[in-house]
Amino acid sequence: AVVLFAFSTMISWSYYGYQAWAYLFGRTTRTEYTYKILFCVFVVIGSAASLGNVIGFSDAMIFSMMVPNMIGIVLLAPKVKKELNKYMSAIKLKAKAID
Repeated sequence: AVVLFAFSTMISWSYYGYQAWAYLFGRTTRTEYTYKILFCVFVVIGSAASLGNVIGFSDAMIFSMMVPNMIGIVLLAPKVKKELNKYMSAIKLKAKAID
């Protein structure tokens, strides 16, 4: 079960990574093969490295993805609040129209 979970996780992360790669660099055959080669190289490196190093690298990469997301959340919070208020007022108007 652990082997199947690890294998399915590698496949799904590969797919998600490729989608992000294609968004950033375009969908060409060259970029697709570049991503696949890099992914395979990192799989080999990850399987040869110690577990502590792999987990540390994984945590660092997740943190590096979190930083721009948090900046975006902070910058977009006023717009989200405005849209939420508009949505809630539309719901209240619809509820009054039904009554």
